[in-house]
Amino acid sequence: MQSINAVRRRNHLITLATNGLLILLSGAVLVAVLLIQLPLGGQVQLTAGEVAQQDILAPRRISYESAVRTQDAKNRAAQAIPDYYDPPQSRIRRAQVTQARDVLEFISTVRLDDLAPPGAKIGYVQAINDITLNQTMAEKILGVPPDEWQIILSEVPLVLDQIMQEEIRETSLPAVRRKVPALISPELGNDADLVTTELVRALVRPNSFLNPERTSELRIQAQEAVAPQINVLEQGEIVLRSGDIVTAEDVEALEQMGLSQGERGLWTIVQAILVAAVLLSLIGAAIYRLRIHALFSRQEMALLVLLALFGLVAAKLMVIPHNWMPYLFPLAALGMLVALLLETQVALIVVLSFTLLITYLSQGNVFLIYYSCAGGLLGALVLGKAERLTAFLWAGLVVIISNLATTAAFWPHPLEATTTSLVLQSATIGILNGALATSLGLIGYFGLGNLFGITTNLQLMELSRPTHPLLRQLLLKAPGTYHHTILVSNLAERAAEAIGADAFLTRVGAYYHDIGKTVRPYFFVENFLDGESTPHAGLDPRTSAQIIISHVRDGIDLARKYRLPAPLQDFIREHHGAQLVSYFYRQAQADEGPENVDEADFRYPGPDPRTKEAAIMLLADVCEAAVRANRPATRDDLQRLVDKLITDRILEGALDSSPLTFHELQVVKSVFLQVLQGIHHPRIQYPQPVPPTNLQLETSSRQPAPALPGEVAKVGNDANKEPAAHV
Repeated sequence: MQSINAVRRRNHLITLATNGLLILLSGAVLVAVLLIQLPLGGQVQLTAGEVAQQDILAPRRISYESAVRTQDAKNRAAQAIPDYYDPPQSRIRRAQVTQARDVLEFISTVRLDDLAPPGAKIGYVQAINDITLNQTMAEKILGVPPDEWQIILSEVPLVLDQIMQEEIRETSLPAVRRKVPALISPELGNDADLVTTELVRALVRPNSFLNPERTSELRIQAQEAVAPQINVLEQGEIVLRSGDIVTAEDVEALEQMGLSQGERGLWTIVQAILVAAVLLSLIGAAIYRLRIHALFSRQEMALLVLLALFGLVAAKLMVIPHNWMPYLFPLAALGMLVALLLETQVALIVVLSFTLLITYLSQGNVFLIYYSCAGGLLGALVLGKAERLTAFLWAGLVVIISNLATTAAFWPHPLEATTTSLVLQSATIGILNGALATSLGLIGYFGLGNLFGITTNLQLMELSRPTHPLLRQLLLKAPGTYHHTILVSNLAERAAEAIGADAFLTRVGAYYHDIGKTVRPYFFVENFLDGESTPHAGLDPRTSAQIIISHVRDGIDLARKYRLPAPLQDFIREHHGAQLVSYFYRQAQADEGPENVDEADFRYPGPDPRTKEAAIMLLADVCEAAVRANRPATRDDLQRLVDKLITDRILEGALDSSPLTFHELQVVKSVFLQVLQGIHHPRIQYPQPVPPTNLQLETSSRQPAPALPGEVAKVGNDANKEPAAHV
């Protein structure tokens, strides 16, 4: 399970990275298109690193403060400041001298230990903390004569204290250690001199350390002390020669002289970047808040990027200084497609974002802004998810009405400068805009939906018809499963609708979740006839479990054969998650012993539900089957059973991958109770009849007693009451 989760996390990260690249790509294309459509100006267009194609002369004398030269001078001034080190710390010197005495005292104790063997003594000396001594040096230390050892005891702390009074940095430590032999007393012999040298070298430590804060402060002070660098160009001076590599200083000079597009181009780039940033931020925030799983879907992100680029190119070509072309821009088509293929709320944000783009491109044409925004918003709102083709007709009609109403609202005084041709032209443009938006929306709906594998409501409408070949197979081959499917679909649809999930998708997914049972329908209990023996009686538990589990694989094979959309295939895969076929698992444990049974042989392949809709379907499937099998007699029994089933699914982790919240689970549970009580309604438990006495038998044999009011209905009910085994 951990490896599966790791794979899922890795796939999520890969998808996030891919979608991030798509967003960056769309932003880059957006900036590029915005820049391309703006007019270019100036004499030359050069950037740093390019090659000058001609000689460029200064048209006049110019003197200016060069930001490039000033920055270079500041960088040189900062680099000239060396690293700052704190003064030597005397506490480190004292600590090392104290450590030296401790080390020497320990070695003296080892030298005087006559009971320890020589090898152990060498090990003791080598094991001293914070110093490193090899075996040869340890032998020399133990072999120094006692009189010379006494000199070493005083010489090592003295030399160490003397050398540690100097400034020792980490970088200068090797050089300081090389100076140690020159400080040792000449009274010592060769071995004693060598021992003293090695002990002092091992105990020398840095006592001065780099202070990065002070270093940074000094360098900042040095940069602030640099005076602004003034660059002077005389009239006729060659600024760039043909073939020269353009530097940042050259670009700055051209901008200062007005010989390049530097000033204007820079501002247009900033404008384009800001417009792109605002648009991407609005759309990105809408996706994050309203449809966050799109961030983990390559198809949806690619679709959104493609639609955005389509709208951007269309705006570039159509929102131009023209009498009627901008008013044909089909912003409503973009809103319709996003609403249909993704989410209505996201579509509204996309329309508003492109309204800002139109504002930028049209230089604040209020009529065009109102005209485009109103039609785009109304088209997306009216169309919604379009469960019928007539929704496109109504959406187009609303866009046309909006266009005509907006045109009338911004029309000048009707009696002033109004001609029939102008009115007809304006009305025609409004009608064409609505017709174009509806046509593009309808074409894009089918084309993009199929291209990106997005399941549309119209597809679901076709798939929900009982005449679909798979549903007909289910009805004819597995009628019990078909009945179970209808009940589960009603149950799941109601619950999905209650928590705001996609109820229609949930219903159609429930129709097909058990389609694999048509391959071997007689192995599933809902297809048994009354009194019919189970076909599992002659099979071992492992084989029976594999047959039960195989209906998921068989369902996927049928779904692929009949080209069911990917979301419906996910319902088939996930409607049991990775649950255990517990009945046959326990039977196998009883037959073979728990230690001989591999749990993996009795688990569905999974994965666990990854959407709210699939999770609801799993719970509905479990609850409907269990309630049908157990037939709870009262509402309390029904509630306890549903509570237990949902709690068990939570505890076993079947819902860990789904975005369902605990509050939504409570709503789902409440809906399940309402629907299940209506489907499998508990029956009234009648009291057992009292056995008649002899007198009553005698009386009844002579003449029937008169019926009291209401007894006829009671007798009828008792007569029609089902046996307890069927309750």
